[in-house]
Amino acid sequence: MTYTSSDPKDKAGGKISQTFGRYNAYRTYVRVDSGILNQTGTKFYASFARTDTDLWKGAGGQSELQADAKIVQPIGQHGKITGFFGYGNFQQMNYLTLTKNMWRQMGRNTTYLKPDYEKAKQWAYYAQYTSDVPPGYEGRLSNDEIGGYAWDASQVQRTYLSAITGHFDLSDKVHSDTVAYGNIGSGLYGGTNNFVTSPSYGVPALQADGSVSGVPMALGMSHADMRRLGFTQKVSIEAPHNNYIESGIWYENNRWIYDSMLYEDGLTTGHNPLAGFRKDTGSTWYNDAYNTNTFQFFLQDRWKIIPGMTLLAGFKSLTQTTHGGTKADYTNQLTAAGWNTYYRHPAGGSMTASGAFLPHFNFDYHFLNHHEIYWDIAENLRAYDYYSQTSSAGPWGGLGNSSQSAQSVFDANKKVLKPERTWNYIVGYRYDSQFFSGSADFYHTDYYNRLASITEGSTATAHNAYLNVGRETMNGADGAITIRPFRGLEITNSVSWNDAEYQTTSINYSGKNYSLKGKRQVYYPKFMYKANLNYTWRKAMFNFNVNYIGSRPMTYLNDEYVPSYWMANLNLAYNFGQVGFAQNIKTNFGITNLFDSNYIGGIYGAASVSGDNNANLFVGSPRQYFGTVSEEF
Repeated sequence: MTYTSSDPKDKAGGKISQTFGRYNAYRTYVRVDSGILNQTGTKFYASFARTDTDLWKGAGGQSELQADAKIVQPIGQHGKITGFFGYGNFQQMNYLTLTKNMWRQMGRNTTYLKPDYEKAKQWAYYAQYTSDVPPGYEGRLSNDEIGGYAWDASQVQRTYLSAITGHFDLSDKVHSDTVAYGNIGSGLYGGTNNFVTSPSYGVPALQADGSVSGVPMALGMSHADMRRLGFTQKVSIEAPHNNYIESGIWYENNRWIYDSMLYEDGLTTGHNPLAGFRKDTGSTWYNDAYNTNTFQFFLQDRWKIIPGMTLLAGFKSLTQTTHGGTKADYTNQLTAAGWNTYYRHPAGGSMTASGAFLPHFNFDYHFLNHHEIYWDIAENLRAYDYYSQTSSAGPWGGLGNSSQSAQSVFDANKKVLKPERTWNYIVGYRYDSQFFSGSADFYHTDYYNRLASITEGSTATAHNAYLNVGRETMNGADGAITIRPFRGLEITNSVSWNDAEYQTTSINYSGKNYSLKGKRQVYYPKFMYKANLNYTWRKAMFNFNVNYIGSRPMTYLNDEYVPSYWMANLNLAYNFGQVGFAQNIKTNFGITNLFDSNYIGGIYGAASVSGDNNANLFVGSPRQYFGTVSEEF
């Protein structure tokens, strides 16, 4: 998959776009193109965008600044060099993740407790120092769920991306493409932690009037730094007998540093989550660092057998090694200082994923003007993910507990874990004409060494298992039909079916054996459907689309599901064309979630074995309105 940014235009000009929307949303975008500056063809563009919106529920908002620049320098008639620079600065208050029970009991608008600071202290006390719930919530929320209702959570991210690319025609039939890139990013990821105590105010106590003395919570803020350096090199050869050969390499070094800090909250007021906390003003909980080296090689030949018929055969080799994990853990020191901290899963070591020969075959045949058939077979390998010692994102994260160390679990896992591999098969057919288009395909995937991240427990007691659950099989089919009965009108209906099931009869988790045989893949919907109607008349456009997402298993034993939902969107647009010096003046008005569906959209983090005790669901946003005016010059 290739991501491509637009090139600067040959003619000097620019574009301005302004968007407004519900919840005080707006986005301003400006781009300037230099046009061709000299006889060598030098040209560039620069763009800037600012986006702001309030949260649709809770206190705070989200904002982003983005700036990009690109310069293109042709090298004679046989090549060009391109330079790109991108900058992004993003900060936001977060939405609360929920259990299904929290969503149903408290409603779609339930979120963090800010700005009610006294309530936040009370709920943190109940979560940290009792097994009960505040008065009025008996039978509605569990003690673990009360602990999820913190004061607030936020994140700040800053990213710089630079790249130099070169395309050269070494001869009429040999071409070279080179990319060298660097990416530096930093982030502050924080939120109120209801399971530690700010030590300056003593041990908290519940007063007779329901208020809480002391501060049974603190700000947990993680300081993340990332640096990626890499390059790709590809050579393409137009070989005899209608063969097109490509070969290339990719190398990248990735350094990831993740330091977790604690900052005391005030007795009567909370922290400012976007204040840019420095490391030297907090107490270090743990330091993580990872270093990853990735190398990939590929070779393929696309053979044009006859006009319209091609056969591709090739392979890739992949090796990725990650060294790292916990560099220092200060849980015991913080506990002695009165923070009431808990086990944070320190583990370190290296993991390597390697596949020397991952083949790929593809056949495609266009015939009788309107018809196409194709098939594709490929083997793939997935390298190990990583994030921090407390996350559920890989072999290093969230392992063990106070009685069984994370390091011992990691060492035992390293002896038996293997990277995931898949064999993927697909066969399909397409038909395309002026008035009708249709497609259908069937696919099958076999997973080997399927790795599952399983989590359970509250914030203070959460632990994770990273297990090989053996085989998984996936069967699926997609179908789409588009009709164009007359000029300007296009109606599309598409449906997708996916049946992904684990095949292992026994996994051991927390000392118990479970059979996953026949259980569906967590978080995957079995059915999806989309209908899209688009009508264009002269300079006006009307679009209406509706989407159906089927129910999704929340747990590995499939005893809890995220409900299915329907969602519709509406868009209207009009192009006024040229008005004075301005060209291509466009207006657009859109409504998302037209019928205001109350649904679970996103799911974050690892699934649990069973039960609705994992707060990892995001409620989708309600009906929103957006309008945009743009012009070019």
